Amino acid sequence: MTTVLPLKQRYSATAMSLHWLIALLIVSGFYLGWIMTDIPGFTPTKLKYFSWHKWIGVTVFALAVIRLAWRLTHRAPALPPGMAPLQKLAAEVVHVILYVLMFAIPASGYLYSSAAGIQVVYLGLVPLPTLIGPDTALKVVLKTIHIWLNYTLLALVTAHVLAAVKHQLIDRDGLLARMIPFLK
Repeated sequence: MTTVLPLKQRYSATAMSLHWLIALLIVSGFYLGWIMTDIPGFTPTKLKYFSWHKWIGVTVFALAVIRLAWRLTHRAPALPPGMAPLQKLAAEVVHVILYVLMFAIPASGYLYSSAAGIQVVYLGLVPLPTLIGPDTALKVVLKTIHIWLNYTLLALVTAHVLAAVKHQLIDRDGLLARMIPFLK
């Protein structure tokens, strides 16, 4: 039987909203990044997908700033008391790395665009400053970093989701209800 968590043991509506909005944007950005790089040549569709991908990245970065500020001023609900210390440590480490990646991935993509000599124009309206000039060698390094950070994120999100499912279906400790508003 699943444990019903009191509201104080759940994340706030703001934290849940930021979590799910950022998750949706990250999945969308990853998907776009995956398909846009497989489009041969330089087509209008490819250009559109690159723009959308960059806009998602800038939005994730901005929302991550808000999310981090919220998290620093609002304590997370306690993990279940029966949870093994190693599991608690793993959860904390993975969450910290996820936060780092929410900043590092958009930053590496932004710098990659700058090194490629392409200015990011947010939503096609707001030109963002170019932080570094065009640099072919740096462009290759930043592209590689951006790709590997994304695959690291994919692996960690997969582990995060599998751990949440384990807590829901095997441990039945109500942990997943902390972040999903309709679970009891």
